[in-house]
Amino acid sequence: MKTRKTQSPAKASPGFSLKPWHVAVGVLVALLVLFEVYGPALNGVFVFDDESLPFYSRDFGARPLIPAITGVRPFLMFTFWLNHQISGLEPYGYHLLNFLFHFASGVLVFFICRKVLEWAGVAGARRELLAAFAGCLFLFHPIQTESVAYIASRSENLSILFCYAAFALFLYRQAQAVSWPVVAGVLVLFAAAASTKEHTIVLPAVLLLTDYYWNPGFSFEGARKNWRLYGTMAVVGAAGVYSVWNLLRTAPTAGFGVKDLPWNHYLYTQWRALWIYFRLLVFPAGQNADYRYPVSHTPFEPGTLIGLAGLLVLVGLAIRFQHRLPLASYGFLAALLLFAPTSSVIPIRDVVAERRVYLPMIGLLFVALEFLRRWKLDLRRMAAVLTAILLVCAVLTYQRNKVWAGPVPLWEDVLAKSPENSRAHFQLALGYYEDGRCQESVRHYKTAERLGEREHRLYVDWALADDCLGRFDDALAKIKRAIEIEKTAHAYALMGMIYAKQNRRDEAMAALDEAGRIDAGYDMTYAYRGNLLVLANDFAGAAAQYRHALDLDPNNQLARNGLARVQAALGGTR
Repeated sequence: MKTRKTQSPAKASPGFSLKPWHVAVGVLVALLVLFEVYGPALNGVFVFDDESLPFYSRDFGARPLIPAITGVRPFLMFTFWLNHQISGLEPYGYHLLNFLFHFASGVLVFFICRKVLEWAGVAGARRELLAAFAGCLFLFHPIQTESVAYIASRSENLSILFCYAAFALFLYRQAQAVSWPVVAGVLVLFAAAASTKEHTIVLPAVLLLTDYYWNPGFSFEGARKNWRLYGTMAVVGAAGVYSVWNLLRTAPTAGFGVKDLPWNHYLYTQWRALWIYFRLLVFPAGQNADYRYPVSHTPFEPGTLIGLAGLLVLVGLAIRFQHRLPLASYGFLAALLLFAPTSSVIPIRDVVAERRVYLPMIGLLFVALEFLRRWKLDLRRMAAVLTAILLVCAVLTYQRNKVWAGPVPLWEDVLAKSPENSRAHFQLALGYYEDGRCQESVRHYKTAERLGEREHRLYVDWALADDCLGRFDDALAKIKRAIEIEKTAHAYALMGMIYAKQNRRDEAMAALDEAGRIDAGYDMTYAYRGNLLVLANDFAGAAAQYRHALDLDPNNQLARNGLARVQAALGGTR
């Protein structure tokens, strides 16, 4: 492939040749250090939406492979299925796989940057140093923590692993025009990326931009020669766009079905939100797992037009200086393309989320490399400065991982930065309850309700905290409020459990019967009914209820313990 004639102003070291053992040692050292940095989250628990993912359902582990992965995002579901087969619901295995996907993406970033730096005229040891810095900054930057420590973000880091692999294969082809085997490889990886998370569907645009800038440089000659790739991707992409469009029309949290968030309001908001991401990359202070960022309903709200003007100025500068600063120009435009699926016109309920930087970060790294390659500093001093930057990032990322290690530190951190965040109060209340801190839990449930949380689950969970404190009447009041919002087996079963504690057995049985009518497959109904029958000294009937609960969920510990007790009382075995 023809390379660009651009030469780095600083003197390169053309005699240096990267050996395989250099790469192996660097990869091993980075892996060991990164493992320590992510240690707190690796040893943490599931947080926030992790427990709402499909693998957390009662029957997920019992499903055969094909039914388990059939539907949306099959590669993602396969990794969850694999985790479940190996370690059930033990969080460590899920965190470890996220970590390994992140590390593999960082290695790909090194090779991607190394090739583009070569095309930009950077050679020898300087190229290797800058590429290694880019790969390590991708790995160690604290803004990446959410994409790695949060199991629900696996769609992010797995899709980007496939996306970057397709990009690297495209870059390392042997000729200016891609061969059919390379086309096949890129297409397979692109399909894997897009079917893992739909935002990677923008990859063909980035490949076209790459051909324009570097193949051979500021012309569409390379794109014309790569007709076989772009033609095939257009066909595959059209099918993908149709599939994504169908999802976006009705999805409740991401797409055009999001309630009270039209596409134009989301677009106006993103003109401001992108500047948060840019600032966090340069100065990663004030990170937040739940920004609850205010929506811009018109272009004339404070900061909205200023944000747009700033973006247009940067786009203009990127075009104006594309020949003088090709890496920065290319990187910034590539980043905007990669931001586009999540940060333009497709509404997403959480209008700001740090994980959205994960895909575009490769483009923003090229912007940094443009200025680093022009820094007239000898390699030893540059290596020392870059190492110091990485060490600072590693410390910040370690601290951020401690936040993501569990629900209590996570939501305490959110509330320290946004005290009026109702969802954070709700989630912290749940975390305190799970830690047995029921009084603190009730206090945060009250605050969450005062700030506007009114959903069914809030009152159900609040009832559990009241029950923990022995406030049975308060708990029943919360359950009744939950039932007014939505009648669920869970709510009625809890009502039966609380009535039983008050020795109101007829009311308890009536509530449990209603739970069974709503959902005959809810196992806790039968566990609570078993407890109620024990109070009536009907041990045989209780045993039957416990067994039925265990048939529905073999991991139901309440039913298992209850069955052991009644079997001891009956003097028999199951």
